[in-house]
Amino acid sequence: MSSETVEKVAQKPGGKFKQALIGFLTAHMVTIMFVLLSLLALYLSGMNATLYLNDIISRVSRNSFLVLALIIPVVAGMGLNFAIVLGAMAAQAVIIFVTHWGVGGFAGILLSMALVTPLGIFLGYLTGKLLNRTKGQEMITGLILGFFAAGIYWFIFLQLVGGFIPMDNEVLVLSSGVGIRTTVDLSGGLRYGLDDVWRLSLPVVMLLFGAIFASIQGFSYLKSERQGESKSRFYYGIVIALAAAAGGIFLIGSGSLINNITVPAGTWIAIGLLCLFINFFTRTKMGQDMRSVGQDRHVAAVSGIPVDKIRIIAIIMSTVLAGWGHIIFLQNMGAFSTYGSYEQIGFYAIAAILIGGATVTKATIGQALLGVFLFHTLFIVAPAAGRETFGDAQIGEYFRVFVAYGVIGLTLAMHAWKVRLQSQQKLGR
Repeated sequence: MSSETVEKVAQKPGGKFKQALIGFLTAHMVTIMFVLLSLLALYLSGMNATLYLNDIISRVSRNSFLVLALIIPVVAGMGLNFAIVLGAMAAQAVIIFVTHWGVGGFAGILLSMALVTPLGIFLGYLTGKLLNRTKGQEMITGLILGFFAAGIYWFIFLQLVGGFIPMDNEVLVLSSGVGIRTTVDLSGGLRYGLDDVWRLSLPVVMLLFGAIFASIQGFSYLKSERQGESKSRFYYGIVIALAAAAGGIFLIGSGSLINNITVPAGTWIAIGLLCLFINFFTRTKMGQDMRSVGQDRHVAAVSGIPVDKIRIIAIIMSTVLAGWGHIIFLQNMGAFSTYGSYEQIGFYAIAAILIGGATVTKATIGQALLGVFLFHTLFIVAPAAGRETFGDAQIGEYFRVFVAYGVIGLTLAMHAWKVRLQSQQKLGR
């Protein structure tokens, strides 16, 4: 809807409310559409609540860290970082060697994260240098860079490992003695290395979340009262916290089968720490410099901010976080395709954050987590809905692929449309 139409609506009786409603629907149309699609598919699937909750908890646990890794480049004005696949490749390379060395469990996870960090810094630095030479085309450059890096990855693990790089391991290496097998099994090694550190039942997690979140909201409320800020935004948080705590108490006392659902609390603590880090980092001097660069590179440069350096740091952080996130993802899966697991990481993570309401120029923690929940809800229920409605679960699979790519295309088209409208408005002035 054009700005002229919105202004005409605002001038009519009750126009301000209509204008606000139109603005809300326009800004959140993708998220609203997926909420409705998820509810419809969930209804059509007839899926058992316990089965759904068990699956969605597992999916959100293993995917959230990866999606959160996309936020910092967006803040820095570099758009959606398709190059996070380089972090995923680095994670797979490290996991192959850690598995070969026989280090498993939580110690193996820590070793993998320690090893992937310098590799992620190196790859992120090279990626940042390249993206600085293609300003304004970062997303397409990151996408093509991922394909280029895949060729190098294949060459290393198909030709060099077992030959130039010695690896005497019958389980990992092909029978010819050169190249890694197409599937790496993490059973007895890194599988559930982080998830099994600490598990709690879902009702207990709801109770703990409610208590902790209510305490945080209460502290923020008192702080805002002292500073004279608006307090209305905290009421919703307190209501959500109390509802979660009450729900947990009810489920514990009900003896429901939901009590048997466990949550990998160790993984959720890692996700929570990343959320706190992102929130803290964006308030630091470096984070504010990134925001300035993201808003206007020219103004930031005139202000004395080293634009190119800031952009490189943003990509390095995203690449390292993506490497950690992919380790969390693979330890939950328990096995991975050596030459294929990283391929869809970028597309699915970007689709998830866009479904949550993020754009090419703005992304928040809440949008990332909401997007993961909605995207994977549709992934869970779409095949069952297709089977119940059309007698063929494969229809749901086709729909999932269509959704993943379609939402990216739709969001990029909407971004281009908004940029064009803004340009026309500036010329009109």
